[in-house]
Amino acid sequence: MKIVFMGTPDFAVECLRALLDAGYEVAAVFTQPDKPARRGMKLQSSPVKVLSEERGIPVLQPLTFSDGAPTGQLKAIAPDLVVTAAYGRILPQSFLDVPPLGCINVHGSLLPRHRGAAPIQYAVLCGDEETGVSIQYMAAGMDEGDVISSCSTKIGEFETSGELFERLKHMAGALLVETVGKIGRGEATATRQDPSKATYTALLDKSLSPIDWGKSPREIVKHICGMNPWPGATMTLEGETVKVFGAAYTEHSTRQAPGTVVAAGKEGIELACGGGKTLLITELQPAGKKRMAASAYLLGHKIEVHG
Repeated sequence: MKIVFMGTPDFAVECLRALLDAGYEVAAVFTQPDKPARRGMKLQSSPVKVLSEERGIPVLQPLTFSDGAPTGQLKAIAPDLVVTAAYGRILPQSFLDVPPLGCINVHGSLLPRHRGAAPIQYAVLCGDEETGVSIQYMAAGMDEGDVISSCSTKIGEFETSGELFERLKHMAGALLVETVGKIGRGEATATRQDPSKATYTALLDKSLSPIDWGKSPREIVKHICGMNPWPGATMTLEGETVKVFGAAYTEHSTRQAPGTVVAAGKEGIELACGGGKTLLITELQPAGKKRMAASAYLLGHKIEVHG
């Protein structure tokens, strides 16, 4: 079976590596164009491009699909199957129609929940108890294709998006190899998604970082975990914006307004939340400094407490 792989970030790398390690022929790889990165703004290759070049696989990086050139390139390669994983671009139907075995996509959620660009982060942000990986036939709509296979996993109460990402990318690679095998043997079946159960996600940005202290302690914990590692949850302490990386539940109640510091000490900084509950902040990062325990932060900062 001749495969063309399409992907860009780390999540896709594990899928490509799994296919190669399983012995599948990957004839070419499509990935996003190199982008300027870091202070020097030097062009940086995507993780998928780096692995592809290490394995000697031809790499294609089209700027657009509207001119039909990528479709022509795909026809020239003549793959049996196209596999995409976090490629980062909607593909035209003319492209999807090329491979005889179709185009499949690896998605980091249990579809139809969390369609879109940030399914792993939103599974945490929404407080889901479980998530997983789905492999679907690609369709014109966003993640609307029939699902061929899926696998699930529980989300830890304090598991961050970054930690969940690391688990799911390995699950995705294993599920992809199994699914491609079924397609090659003609054993694959697919199930239509229930559109009434669909939810959608968007890319995260820094405007979502501030913690809403009017929410429940669990909602705030999930916000902190879901925004980790990027863009990071933030709060204001004595007029200074700090990133928050760790929190713990308490058994305490308070009549103070949400966001009020009600205690501060060696265990951390305790703040009022919605519903008259409190939450303990245990790890944070002031601007321009390293992450630290909240107790260490208190050694150099005097915080007004309203118990």
